[in-house]
Amino acid sequence: MPVLAPEAYLNPEVIRNVQRFDLKARFVMEGFLAGLHKSPFKGFSVEFSDYRKYTPGDDIRTIDWKVWSRTNRYYVKQYEAETNLTGHLVVDLSASMGYASRPGAMTKLEYATYLAGAMAYMMVNQQDPVGLITFGKEVETYLKPKSKRSHLLSMLRVLSEAKPKGPTGLSVSLHHIAEMIPHRGLVMVFTDLLEDDEAKVQDAFSHLRYRGHDVIVFHIFEEAEARFTFDELTRFEDLEGSAESVTAEPAAIRAHYLKEVRDFLERYQADFVRKRIDFVHVDTATSFDKALVAYLQRRCGK
Repeated sequence: MPVLAPEAYLNPEVIRNVQRFDLKARFVMEGFLAGLHKSPFKGFSVEFSDYRKYTPGDDIRTIDWKVWSRTNRYYVKQYEAETNLTGHLVVDLSASMGYASRPGAMTKLEYATYLAGAMAYMMVNQQDPVGLITFGKEVETYLKPKSKRSHLLSMLRVLSEAKPKGPTGLSVSLHHIAEMIPHRGLVMVFTDLLEDDEAKVQDAFSHLRYRGHDVIVFHIFEEAEARFTFDELTRFEDLEGSAESVTAEPAAIRAHYLKEVRDFLERYQADFVRKRIDFVHVDTATSFDKALVAYLQRRCGK
C-alpha cells in the first residue's frame, strides 16, 4: 500500500471544512480555560518543548532571536505549559478490523486509517502535537506526539502499512495505554469494540478517563455488519482465531441480529454518556470525510 501525502486523506473541500473546526473548543482540562492556549505560566515553564512559527498575537519575548539570525524567520519557543491539547490516535489492528463484505469494499481498518489520518492532518495543521498508537492483541506501535510535518508523514506511513491480524486485546491494550501516556490529553480510539467481555472494555475506558484524558471513540462497523445486507444462505465465521462458524439463512435471523446490534450500541452509548466520552458510530457505507465533518460540527456546536 503506497504512502499517501497528507492531502490524500481529505479532498480540498473537506480540508477547507475541517480547518474551520477547532477540537480545542470543547477540550476542558483542569487548570486551563476550555480550548485556549492560555496559561499564567505561558513562556516561562522550566521544560522547553519545541519551536513553532511566530503568529500575530504571540508574545515577542518568546521569539528565539538566535534562530532568526540563522534563518531570517521568526520562531517562538513552545513550553510544556503552553501545549494544552496533545492528541493520541489509537488504532485497533485486530483481525475483525480487516473485514469487508465484498471484494473491493473498504475494510474497517482502512476506514479507521483514513479517519485517523485526517485527524492527524488537522491537529498538525493546528500546530497541536499528536501521536499514534496501534494495537492488536497488545500495543504494537507508539509514535510520541509531535506537531511537525515530518512526524505527520511518519504517522501516515505507519497507517498506510497497517495490517489486521490476530485476536483483539482491546481492554488490555487500553489499560496499558492509559499508563503509558504521561500527560493528560485527547485520546481518539478507532475500533469496532468487538471484545467478548464488555465490562472489561468499559473498565478500560474508565481507566483512560480516570487518568484525566478527554476520550473520543470512533466505533466502526462494516456496512453489512451494521445493516445485515446479506440475502443468501451464508456461512459466518469468527475472524479472530476461534475457528467457530455458523451457516444461516439471513432472513431467519435478521431481526434478531439487528436487535442485538441496537442493544450493543445502546449499552455502550449509555456507558460513554456516563463517562463523558464522545461516541461516534459510523459504518463503512458512510463517506469517512462526511462522517468526520459531521462529528466536528456536533462537537463544536456548529
